[in-house]
Amino acid sequence: MRAVVVGGGSWGTAFAWLLRERGHDVTIACRDPEQARAIAETGHNPRYLENADLSGIAATTIAAAPVEQADVVAVAVPSRAFGEVVASLPGTAPVLTLTKGLDPATGELLHTLVGARPVAVLSGPTFAEEIAAGLPCATVIASRDEELAERLQQEINSSLFRVYVNADLTGVEFCGAAKNVIALAAGGVDGLGLGDNAKAGVITRGVAEMTRLGSACGARPETFAGLAGMGDLMVTCWSSLGRNRRAGELIAHGSTPAEAAAEIGQVVEGLTTAPVLRDLSHRLGIELPITEAVCGVLEGQSLHELAASLMGRRPKGE
Repeated sequence: MRAVVVGGGSWGTAFAWLLRERGHDVTIACRDPEQARAIAETGHNPRYLENADLSGIAATTIAAAPVEQADVVAVAVPSRAFGEVVASLPGTAPVLTLTKGLDPATGELLHTLVGARPVAVLSGPTFAEEIAAGLPCATVIASRDEELAERLQQEINSSLFRVYVNADLTGVEFCGAAKNVIALAAGGVDGLGLGDNAKAGVITRGVAEMTRLGSACGARPETFAGLAGMGDLMVTCWSSLGRNRRAGELIAHGSTPAEAAAEIGQVVEGLTTAPVLRDLSHRLGIELPITEAVCGVLEGQSLHELAASLMGRRPKGE
């Protein structure tokens, strides 16, 4: 398979490595020409996953990448850049989106920005650092094109990277976006030292929020109990590698959202997604108390007060 991976961040780098390990012809396309040059010359990404061996992977800029000759174009760029990037891609090759977020300009799921191309979404508990280290994981590919999803499954699945197929494109992509917002809240619990019981409560009620809003958007409720939902949510909320969890923790310690993102040094998608989810919930009339609280903190409200207000809500049935 001829694959172009658009995006030279951690996830794009790890996915390019993964495809190379499966024997595919891989090009990684970077926005920065200097980064592409360094990868081509050294076989390593100078900015992300520096120890990952990228030998045998071609590297170039997005504009110069052989997209028209590709069998698949995997897009791993921040959600805020996704629409512009996919609009610039020539040819008709299928797009596999690796980005976990919503379009901040419209609130739409990212696959809706791809246009007439065939599209699939890969999501689930997929920390780039662990994948590039050769550690096992399980993930899911979703598409309304069953043949495309199954073909990609066959080309990507391995003994270390197990791929399941799911027809719920909306649900799988929605999970990947919403779980980052709950992870910010879970990190806030860590930062305040509120304990594992409180954190488990936030995560569990977070699943309820994700399911309510996703179902209202046409997703299948059972998707939120699978790899893209509960699986990705758990690892994002508990692992030290979780950027969104770490950002929530730093904010609880007194950092501004911008300072937290700067310290982490990589994109923290939950910071972009939280207000988009809140606005969507308002349009649909869906109650999202945790998401509302996260947005309140991002806008400068006291995390201690918001935690107290969540606990003080009127008791109700689960």
